Parts: sequence; structure tokens; C-alpha cells
Amino acid sequence: MTATEHVTACPLDCPDTCSLTVTVTDGRLTKVDAAPGNPFTDGYICQKVKHHARRVYAPERVLTPLIRTGTKGAGEFRTASWDEALDLVVDHLRAAEAGAGPESVVPFVYNSSAPLLQDEAGERLWRRFGASRIRHTVCAATHGAAYHVVFGDMFSADPFDVEHSQLIVVWGANPTVSNIHFPPIVTRAQREHGATVVVVDPRRTAMAARADLHLAVRPGTDVVLAYAVAAELERQGLLADGFLAEHATGVEEFLDGARAWTSDRAAEVCGVPAADIVRFATLLGTVRPGVVRLGWGPERNRNGGSACIAVLALPVLAGQFGVPGSGVIASLGNATPLAWDAREPDTPEARRRPRSFGMNQFGAALCDPALDPPIDVLFVQGSNLAVTNPDQQAVLRGLARDDLFTVVHDQVLTDTARYADVVLPATTHFETHDLAASYGSYVLQETRPVIGPVGESRSNNALAAELARRLGYDLTRFDVSRAAILERCVRDDGAYDGARAVRPAGGTVQFRDTKPSHADGRARLASMPNLGVPRYEELDDPYPLALITPATAKTINSMFGEFQPADPAVHLHPDDAARRGLADGDPVVVRNDRAQIPTTLRVDPALRPGVVSMPKGSWRRDFAGGLTANALTPATLSDLADGACFNDTRVEVVAAD
Repeated sequence: MTATEHVTACPLDCPDTCSLTVTVTDGRLTKVDAAPGNPFTDGYICQKVKHHARRVYAPERVLTPLIRTGTKGAGEFRTASWDEALDLVVDHLRAAEAGAGPESVVPFVYNSSAPLLQDEAGERLWRRFGASRIRHTVCAATHGAAYHVVFGDMFSADPFDVEHSQLIVVWGANPTVSNIHFPPIVTRAQREHGATVVVVDPRRTAMAARADLHLAVRPGTDVVLAYAVAAELERQGLLADGFLAEHATGVEEFLDGARAWTSDRAAEVCGVPAADIVRFATLLGTVRPGVVRLGWGPERNRNGGSACIAVLALPVLAGQFGVPGSGVIASLGNATPLAWDAREPDTPEARRRPRSFGMNQFGAALCDPALDPPIDVLFVQGSNLAVTNPDQQAVLRGLARDDLFTVVHDQVLTDTARYADVVLPATTHFETHDLAASYGSYVLQETRPVIGPVGESRSNNALAAELARRLGYDLTRFDVSRAAILERCVRDDGAYDGARAVRPAGGTVQFRDTKPSHADGRARLASMPNLGVPRYEELDDPYPLALITPATAKTINSMFGEFQPADPAVHLHPDDAARRGLADGDPVVVRNDRAQIPTTLRVDPALRPGVVSMPKGSWRRDFAGGLTANALTPATLSDLADGACFNDTRVEVVAAD
């Protein structure tokens, strides 16, 4: 046997974007581990990616094109050649274009775990075709829009600077599971520099367990907590008046909204002690430098935009900027220095803005008989919407339509692929050449093919280029060669060495080296679209328990669920279990007016009372009834960027019959 080691990078949907050393034995991927390159990786990677070879060679791996032979959802297919499959796909694309028009084709393309440029040819293909568009609203849309409202395109603080922080606030994030290289930085700041850590989360996560202050906020009330902290900063005389005069607008309007929320009133709504709110404000206003790591939890409800804006306003009000270890850590995606676009030449067709659908209400659109034009062709890539979208049963009804022609391009036979008319085999990132851009550290890396394509799989770009050829489009617009990819990486000296920091010269100390990109260079605290300042809206729902669906150490979204699914049990606080006469291990049903999910109970003191949790990313086969937690989730929208409201799910847990 001949074993060789190769260096590449992980582009999956995780802030860490690790450098990888991959062992290949006789052409087969046999080991994945950490490599030098991204200093954030620091010599170790998560267990999910360590076991990635199990996905590459999974029994569910799609090795050839497949054409459906059974009913939709049954997962019954026959093998086909690429020519036969693509002839069928192109025939349906042309029929849709000639019939209801190009907007009757919907490319449901997400690819959050694909390398950076894997959508490039596809973007150009679907723009040229004139297809409807999908707005990526299921995750991070509200969070990103809120950051832009407050700071524009200002770079996030560098997580490496957290070692200099004396106050670290982790709000709505569980980095121990989904950002594993961040907690050691926090630990070093605690042990070596005496940093104080505050965690805001409905669960006692591993980070919360070692925090100096944990505020177990009720889901959906983060905006109230942030407003109360702002009001306390003012009451205690801790507002950074000089900083605010120079660097912020809308301060008085924001504070006017905050003053209604005393610590006592906020405590009743948020479910956290008033004394802890006061203490949090005192820490934020007196301990310097302080940094806020804002996660994606606060966006996942009706008040998500208001919550994120209110949280982002707090370090501004306290003047926590200008030195290493201060500021806000959010997504670093806008730091990637790439020069590429998906624009076609300036033609009337290119200038026309096609219709678009948000991801979160796409199930209703699929089922809408009055939709004009109807959705006749669905092309799914990089998404398992059958289990990851809200209102799961509507999505499944739509996917089951006999008059809908569905194409799924994926690595494994997902729940969504089981409804497809044509399934096309996709490469993993171990089989393609591309770039991996981190949204959690200032690093850009090259992902290199370390094995050949498994089976007959093709990359996203290769598939798009072939579809373009068959549709008669100009292939110079779909160049996916290695040279074309590397030309997209911009560097002043024209060089690229495979893995490099993209941190701007002089660092990323906010309000010193970088400022908000608004025309006046100031943070905006009262510019929320349609509302001005954040607002709190109560949830009118008769069910008593708030269901959250956090990430686990098993999957990335639904990825890896084919071989290492998370425990599908529902977790319930001991007090809530006792009131219902339930015990650990009992068979139970989680229900509301949308669905009933049979599962097993786990009594869990890490949850706050009134909150239950089920895992994110479960597959249908994980549950006896074939429905996951998202069958319980409403397709309502947040107050900014039409984000998903997963945490507005309210349920009851009862003993199974």
C-alpha cells in the first residue's frame, strides 16, 4: 500500500475553516487531521471532519446519475448515464422556458458548506437563463443585516485579539460545539489575564458553565435584555458620551426605547434576575477592553433584527472600541478579498430582476396553486430543504407534487433527494479545486483535490458549465479551470501561496484602523428599516414550552446525519418534567397544532425552565413518524431580512399513548 499526505482546507459551514492534512492510501481517503496553515486551527480539528471519510464513502453516496422509478419520497431509482440524465434535465428546462417562462424554474441553491467559488458558474447560468432566485434567509440573514444597519461593512474584530480582552461577552452562541477553536482563546484570556466572561444563552452550555455570569434568557427576549442593559448603563452614568458624540448617531432615540425597560421589568420578561442585569451593565461599562461575540441564536425569532441591533449597540454605548480586545466579533465574510461577480453582459435580459423566494416560506410557495408562474422545475444544490426548512410538512407536500420536476445535485441520497426525479452525483471538497474563506478568522486558503472524483461525481461548477453548453450559452462565462479560480484571489503582489491571512495591515481594531462604512463613519443605532429603533413584540401562542433546535457536535446542519445522527430525544428541564409526571427515558410526543413528533425524553438541568430542545439537522429516519423538529416550526418571519423564526416554536410535551 502507498500512503501519501496532502494539505487542503475545510470549507464547511463553520467559522473555523481549518487547515487539513489528508492521508490518501492507494487513491482512497483514509485519514483527516489538522495541518499548519490557518493559525486558528492550532493543531486539532473537530470530530465531525475527522470522520469525513465516512461521508465520502458512505453507503448513501450517490455514485452515478439516478432517475426516479417509484413514488416521490420512496427513494426508488435506476442508474443512468450523465447524457441521459442531462438530456432529461435540459428538456424540462426548455419546456418550462417555452411554457410558463424561465421564472417557473427555481434553483434552490444554498451551498453553505461548499468551497467559496463553487456557485460561480451556477450563478451565471441561472442569471443567463432568467430563473427565479432564492434569498438565503434561513440562517444568518437577519444577523448580517443587523450588523450592516449598525456598522455597514466595517470589519469584525479579530478573534485572536480576544486574548487581550478583560471582558468577553458570548451572546447566543455555543462555540464549544460550532466554533471549537474560539473557547481556548477565551480560556487563555481568563487564566492568563483574569478576563471576566459573560454568557447569554437559554442553556447552560459548556461556555456558560465556566462563565463568571450566565444569563439564561427566555428565547425571543434578547432585545429586552439588551435594552435593559443599555438603560442601566445610562442610570449608572457609564455611557461613553465623548465616544458616542464622535462615533454614533441615533443614540438618544435608542436610549428613549431602552428607558422603558428597567431591570425589574426586563427580569419579568426575560426570566433572568434583575441583579444580574445590573451586574452585566456594570461590567460592560467599567471593565476594559471588552468584546462581544454575537452568535446567531438571537436572530431566530420574530424580534431577531431588533435583538441583534440592540446587542450590537451595547459596546457602542459603552465605548468598547479602539484597542485590541475590544469591539464586536460577528461574521468575517466581508473580509475576503476576491474580485469576481456573476454578472452577464449589459443586456435587457441581464438587467431584468427575476422574482425571488425567501427560503423560510418556500414550502407554501411550492404548494400554492395560484402562483403565477407556477414552480415547474426545482433544481436543488447544497440544501436538504426537506428537513432544514421551517414548516416541514408544507415542504414535503410541495416536493411530492406529481407536476413538479425536481433535480437534486448532492453527495449523498438526502431526504430531499428521495423526492427527486433526477439525482446527480456531486463531488466533495476533497475532490475539487477551489478556495475556502473563513467567516470566523482572517484566513483564506486553497482547497486542493486530494482524491479523484468518487464514482461519476461532478462539481457544482462543472455541472453548471455542462448545462450551459447544452443550453447553447457562451462558455467563456463559465471558466472553472484552476487558473481561473486562482485569478479570483486578489493580492497586491499578485502571488498566492495556498493559505494566507487576509487581515488588513495594521490589524482590525474597530473605530481606529477601521470604521463603520456609513458615509459619516459612525455607528447607527436608530436606522432599523421600518422601525427606526428595536422593538419587542410578545408571542401569542397557547403552547407553554419554547422549542429551540441548537447545533450539535454530530452534524453541520444536516450534513453527516447519514452516519452519525444526533440523539433525536427532546430535552426538558427537571421542573417541567416533574409537573408533567414524566421521567428520563419516557416515550413522549412533542406536539402543537402543526405536528406531533414521537420521541424519547431526556431530563436536562442545563436548560432553563420553560424551554425544550431538539437537535438541529436530524433526518426523517431518526424519528418514528418521519417528521423532524422543523415540522413543529412556523414559517413566520423575523423583523429584519425575512429571517427564520425557529425559536418561536411553542410546543407541549406529553406522555406517549
